[in-house]
Amino acid sequence: MNKLFVSCCLSLLATAAFSQQKTFIVNASRPGAPVQPTMYGVFFEDINMGADGGIYAELVKNRSFEFNNPLMGWTVNGKKEEGDLLVLNSHTYNKANPNFLRLKVHNRRKGEWGLTNEGFRGMGIRAGVSYQLSMMYRTAKPGITIHAELMNAKGKVIGHTAFDAAPGTGDWQTKALSFTAAEQDTSAKLTLWLEGNGTIDLDMISLFPGDTWKNRPKGLRADMVQMLADMKPGFIRFPGGCIVEGRDLANRFQWKKTVGPVENRELIINRWNTEFNHRLTPDYYQSFGLGFFEYFQLAEDIGAAPLPILNCGMACQFNTAELVPMEDLQPYIQDAIDLVEFANGPATSTWGKVRADMGHPEPFHLTMLGVGNENWGPQYIERARAFAAALKAKHPEIKLVFSSGTDPNGARFDFLNDTLRKMNADFIDEHYYRSPEWFLANAARYDNYPRNGSKVFAGEYAAHEDKNFVGSDRNTLRAAIAEAAFLTGLERNADVVHMASYAPLFASAEAWQWAPDLIWVNNLQVVGTPSYQVQKLYSLNKGTHVLPLLSANKPVTGQDSLYASAVIDEQKKEIIVKVVNVSQQAVTGKIQLQGKNNLSKTATLTTLAGNDPVAVNRFNNQPVAPVETAVAVNKQSVALTLAPNSLQVLRIKY
Repeated sequence: MNKLFVSCCLSLLATAAFSQQKTFIVNASRPGAPVQPTMYGVFFEDINMGADGGIYAELVKNRSFEFNNPLMGWTVNGKKEEGDLLVLNSHTYNKANPNFLRLKVHNRRKGEWGLTNEGFRGMGIRAGVSYQLSMMYRTAKPGITIHAELMNAKGKVIGHTAFDAAPGTGDWQTKALSFTAAEQDTSAKLTLWLEGNGTIDLDMISLFPGDTWKNRPKGLRADMVQMLADMKPGFIRFPGGCIVEGRDLANRFQWKKTVGPVENRELIINRWNTEFNHRLTPDYYQSFGLGFFEYFQLAEDIGAAPLPILNCGMACQFNTAELVPMEDLQPYIQDAIDLVEFANGPATSTWGKVRADMGHPEPFHLTMLGVGNENWGPQYIERARAFAAALKAKHPEIKLVFSSGTDPNGARFDFLNDTLRKMNADFIDEHYYRSPEWFLANAARYDNYPRNGSKVFAGEYAAHEDKNFVGSDRNTLRAAIAEAAFLTGLERNADVVHMASYAPLFASAEAWQWAPDLIWVNNLQVVGTPSYQVQKLYSLNKGTHVLPLLSANKPVTGQDSLYASAVIDEQKKEIIVKVVNVSQQAVTGKIQLQGKNNLSKTATLTTLAGNDPVAVNRFNNQPVAPVETAVAVNKQSVALTLAPNSLQVLRIKY
């Protein structure tokens, strides 16, 4: 028989089999496991300039001159003589941030002598927006005027203000001014011209837009926070990530140094500064203007449960693997105990008073806390036991999250998973950065997990395209749809998985270190990737209880390239079905509903799809976006065409 004829016949048979209508039976009379309100959340880490230069809206880089090169980010304008500009270091002045500038002004006119700050890859300025300039200064005699000018990329002044430096008694003063920008620019700079005669000390030179989130002075970038608020996440995990561990313990995140007045928060080098040789970012530091108070406040603002992660006495094991001896671990444990008091304690308590003095006398309602990040080995278990014993004795109401290491399988994972379950850990944090194919193959990962005992927190995951895809090009539709398929398995097993969050969250298009990421930003724009759209659709449609969904009497976990799950929302009176088609051809499907007779005659169908599996969303072109349509409900069933490379979410009122 002709081989070509046989091949064509087999191809036609396969196509015919694939094109047969797929029926998904959903039994709405049998609600199963509850879906936790925390099921879908967000993970924040200061990577890819996610905080300084990102969501923290400060526009001045190195505002307090504490970088290893104290003038990094600054350019001196005009001819200076020896001693005209000095960087002074005085721990008497400020133990946390001891550097400040001393400038001598010799009968200068405006435009002759000054400083320019370049911002974080430039400053994004919007026309008509008010900008808040502030600085700390000290001068003994009158005679100096400071002119502040916003200059666009071509050197044109697009905003300005000025003030006369008033003499004091030797004490520092804070000056705050505002002015409105005349034009928009993505790469503006701030120049300070010093006019007159005399000597002046300067520190904490700061510039913020007036249109921050909730218009809070010196707050967060509103457009970036809005992207999170739109997801209605169940939790926000902060501050990371490997940022918690640090390259060494001196570089770890210490929450107590990130609260209180911003000028007293000790700046450190960001651990991602030199982590990747191909993406060196020598100007990447942490000012901690976004500190633990601001993280808790952000969680409260967007209705998310706060999930702080604390160092457990271990630095990054891929870097230095530095350890605190067990006999010296108590200060780390005390930090965790004190954090609960900071978040939940009365305003009369030691750390509750710190919170209250920052403007939040009410508690933040902390219910869970993470111990370590991606730590492993018996040394981690030893420290985890010590944390668990102390925290459960002092605060049994707080659920604890423990690490299962860096990989979702293997000897390291098995040891941690088995040991933590024997310890009755509340949550085990699993991480998986893998190929799209891995996510498809593991959609049934939790089908056979223990139904009792420790719950799973899918704390960091993302489908990674291969190295031929670089930067934001890694955020393909194909990767997002693979994640959507995997999430059907998390949803189906909501009695096992209580939380999940994609990672990382933000990336600067000009200064990223790691890709893919959920949301890409530049100085003026944000764009949600296809993965963002998937996460948002799941978070907005999580329901309250799992419903059985079967096709040919089996859960739909990849048969014919299809994946599906269903939930019921008993508060909104909706049945919600999610179907994923990872193939390159459309499939005819039918949702058959059982157990509810009073269904609405129409349902809402939201489709996220695209013909190009490697399509990506860019700032000015976003081809992958959800489309909502109305579909008919006919005799307890809904007919669907499952588009190629698609996630479809069907909502039916009852």
